[in-house]
Amino acid sequence: MDFGWTPQQQRRHSDTVAAVREAFGQAPREEGFYTRKDWLRLGELGLLGCCLPTAYGGGGLGAVDTARQIEALGYACPDTGLVFAASAHQFACAAPIAEFASEQAKRELLPGLSDGTLIAGNAMTETDAGSDVSRLVVTATETDGGYLLNGEKTFVSNGPAADVYVTYATTDPHAGHLGVTGFVVDRASSGLVAGEPFDKMGLGSCPAGPVRFDGVFVPHERVLGVEGLGGAIFQQSMSWERTCLFAGYLGLLERLVERAVAHARERRQFGRPLADFQAVSHRIAEMKLRADTARLLLYRACWEMDQGSPRPMSVAMAKLAVSEGVLAAALDAVRVFGGRGYQRADGIEAALRDAVPATIFSGTSDIQRHIIAKELGL
Repeated sequence: MDFGWTPQQQRRHSDTVAAVREAFGQAPREEGFYTRKDWLRLGELGLLGCCLPTAYGGGGLGAVDTARQIEALGYACPDTGLVFAASAHQFACAAPIAEFASEQAKRELLPGLSDGTLIAGNAMTETDAGSDVSRLVVTATETDGGYLLNGEKTFVSNGPAADVYVTYATTDPHAGHLGVTGFVVDRASSGLVAGEPFDKMGLGSCPAGPVRFDGVFVPHERVLGVEGLGGAIFQQSMSWERTCLFAGYLGLLERLVERAVAHARERRQFGRPLADFQAVSHRIAEMKLRADTARLLLYRACWEMDQGSPRPMSVAMAKLAVSEGVLAAALDAVRVFGGRGYQRADGIEAALRDAVPATIFSGTSDIQRHIIAKELGL
């Protein structure tokens, strides 16, 4: 086993951290959503297409190197909503297009998805289909030259801002997950209505909202894979999302540890630094333990993906460790910072709000535990 980074990997990480800090500053976004300028800057830095083929403008990186780049983004960018938006765009949308779309769709979409001229939205979740994605109410009926989509998706990440959507619909209601098909749909399609963004607890700069399909025509050239393959395609995209997207949260975790350490050294109470109090130093030690445990599990899962043999248990354990770890660490950081942690100025409370949804999206923590138990034969 090799636990070190090559000089090239170290240099790429350092360069990304420096570039992201220069582009997005040191303070969290006060309010509002990301801008097209932000998005284009991410594209210029190569952070929207790390894992996409170089033939279409991507970085051509494997899962380990992609995760390392996204970890650098999450560490250096104080706007976790932007980090999440970029990752959802890349791993839930661009990655399945790169692997399963027609050659025509790849040529038309991937360069723009890589350089930031296009924004992609992931439209899977429905009001009554969150964890159970085998019973989608949105339907796709075959017609001359393609399909007609009808129904509504909800919690579409990047939905209000997206130019293109990767969505999944039922083509055979009697076939369960084998009756689901994936599609790539242009925002300009007749009958597609992107709703207003939700008012959310965290990840505030990433707009998310409903998308409705009223007889939206999608040509055969925009089907992902073949009819009935949507369930498998979605699960494969989840492997990318549950690893590389959560590498951004690893970056946030590391940043929280560093800030807690610095604060404990500088802040004095009863004539002593906070670091001298065991209750504080041990809390920070637990934060560091969670960070390194999550990192080892995540990069193991990424390594398995690069070997062509990703294991559902490894991916689930990585996602669970990162999401629960960053939530616990953010709460600990609030306690270490005390009153300052509760105020907006230092950005600690924002980290806590941004961490909460990590335990919900991409499969809840309980879904990950269910996967692990199932893989154990329980």
